[in-house]
Amino acid sequence: MKKVGILYHPMKAAARTLAEKLGDFLSSRGVSVWLCSAWEETEARAQLNNTELILTTGGDGTILRAAHVALPTRTPITGVNLGRVGFMTELGADEALDKLPALLAGEGWIDERAMLEAELPPAEGKPKSPQTFCALNDVVVARGALARIVYLEASINGKPLTTYRADGVIVATATGSTGYSLSAGGPILHPQAEEFLLSPILPHLSPTYTLVLPATAVVTLRLSTYNQALVSIDGHINLPLSSGAVVTVKPSSNKVRFLRIHPETSFYGSLEERLKGKQVK
Repeated sequence: MKKVGILYHPMKAAARTLAEKLGDFLSSRGVSVWLCSAWEETEARAQLNNTELILTTGGDGTILRAAHVALPTRTPITGVNLGRVGFMTELGADEALDKLPALLAGEGWIDERAMLEAELPPAEGKPKSPQTFCALNDVVVARGALARIVYLEASINGKPLTTYRADGVIVATATGSTGYSLSAGGPILHPQAEEFLLSPILPHLSPTYTLVLPATAVVTLRLSTYNQALVSIDGHINLPLSSGAVVTVKPSSNKVRFLRIHPETSFYGSLEERLKGKQVK
């Protein structure tokens, strides 16, 4: 590899320190390196040209931001875990330097993950065209600051399903099935599965179960509320929604690519430990 980018969590001093350490190691091997905060998407994307790998130092949240950065070029991502769970990360902080030479030498395998595409109402004051976002983890339509349930009229492929009376609804990818959706009672999907999930959040006198939907499904959510609600894309793009807003979620043609060095079977082998919040190598 000739050019590597490193995205770090800007609020964790250890993440910046580790990013600089990895950058020095790569530079000593003749690799061109750039460093950037994972929260500076525009600045990071400006440096993507010819980048062959993105390293992240942080946790799963840092990887979610890196996935949005890498979207235009499909640059593979390898995460170094400084967080608590690290379902998407590949390396522990103490093994990163040992494993990097193998990655630079072309070893490892590509783990391709499905994404969702969310179509939202036009932004206020903008031309009347819908906003479109991609999500690696989930799209959440939920109540705002006031503790009042919202009504979400859900349809699948244009056919009515139900009206959720709940704090909200999560539409999650297989990757996101171990995140917010899991805490709402949803199942765990294998991370490379194409299916996705529709899970209510704290439903009241409405369906409580999670639906596993095929990759051909299109979910439409029509919001009814007396108070402002919100839509959250991967937890870091958060936009207000008003009553009557319609959010459409479907599988995206975009994919996120991870460069892995551990065996493909490690997901099952490490699942229980990760769920307990333990660092896994």
